[in-house]
Amino acid sequence: MPPTTELSAPADAPVRRPGAGRAVAVVVLVAAAALIPMFGPRAALDGTGEAAAPGTGGIALLRTVLFAAVCVQAGEIFAAFLARRVEPAARQPRRWSPYAPWAGFAAALGLASVVASGNLVPDSLAALDIGGLYGTRDGTLALVEVNAFVVAALCARTRLPGTALLPLAAVAVAEALRAHPPSEDTPLVGSGLTLVHVTSAALWVGGLLYVLRTAHAWRALAPGAGAALLGLYARVAAVLLAAITATGVCSTLRRMPSSTVLDQLTSTAYGRTLLAKVLLVVVVAVLALVARLRLSRARDRTRAYVPARAEVVVLGVVVAVSAVLTAVPLPIRWT
Repeated sequence: MPPTTELSAPADAPVRRPGAGRAVAVVVLVAAAALIPMFGPRAALDGTGEAAAPGTGGIALLRTVLFAAVCVQAGEIFAAFLARRVEPAARQPRRWSPYAPWAGFAAALGLASVVASGNLVPDSLAALDIGGLYGTRDGTLALVEVNAFVVAALCARTRLPGTALLPLAAVAVAEALRAHPPSEDTPLVGSGLTLVHVTSAALWVGGLLYVLRTAHAWRALAPGAGAALLGLYARVAAVLLAAITATGVCSTLRRMPSSTVLDQLTSTAYGRTLLAKVLLVVVVAVLALVARLRLSRARDRTRAYVPARAEVVVLGVVVAVSAVLTAVPLPIRWT
C-alpha cells in the first residue's frame, strides 16, 4: 500500500513536549502496577480461610514484570508489521523491545531463584540450589524462561527483530506448561488453552500500546494514517478478544465446574481474582467498542484515541491482576 501522506513536516510546525501531567500519570500508573500484585493476593485471601504460599506478593510482582515484558516486545513486533502495511515510509516510534526482555530476564531470574530454594523466598545465596534446577520440571521451565529472554534481547538488536518471536514463544510455552503440572487431569489440554490465552493477550495488550505510540508519532505528519492503523488493529483485536474469551471460559470450567462457579467467585481467592479480571475485561471490551464506533462513524476519527488510551491503561491493570491469579491458591472444592 503506498504512503497516503506527505512525510516531511512543515518548517513552522510546533514542537510538542510532554507536560508534567503526563509524567505524573506515568508515575501513578507504575505505582499502581506494583501495588496490585504486591497487595492483591492478601486482599483476595482475606476471609477465605485459605493459606497463602510464602512471598506471594513478590512472586505476583515478578510475574507482572515477566508478562509485561512479553506483551511489550511481542506486541511491538506485531503492531510494527501492521504499521508497515498502512504507512511503509513513515517513521516508527522508538522501539522498547531492546529493553523489555532485560526486564523479563530479571523477573524470570527472580522466579528461578524461588524455584531453586524449594519454592520459598530465598533469604541468602546459600539457600539456592542452582544445580537442582536441572533436575526438576519447574526448574527446567524456569531456566527456559531465563535463557529465552536473553535470546529475545539479542534478537531485538539485530536487523531482524521479528526473530524474537521464537524465544518469546518459548516463554509462553513454559508458562503454559508450568501452570498445568502432570498431576492435573488432561494437563496438555490445559496447557494448550493457556498458551492460546497468553499469546492472544500479549498481542492484544502490547499491540495496542505500540499502535497508540505510533499514532502519536504520526500525529503531525500522517494523522489519517494513525486512525487507519488503529482501525486495522481493531479488526485483528476482535479475533484476539474472541480467542481470549473462549479459552478463558474453558479454563475456568476446568478449574471450577459450572455447579461451583458462582460460589467460588466470591468465597475463594482464585474466584475473587478471576471475577476482578472478568469485570476489567468487560470494561476493556466496552472501551474497544466505543473506539471502534468512533472510527467508523465520527467525522474526526482521531476521537477514537481517547477510549483506546483508556483501554490500554485498563489492560495494564488486567496484566497485573492476571499475575495475582497465578500466585493465589487454586480452587480445591470440586463438589
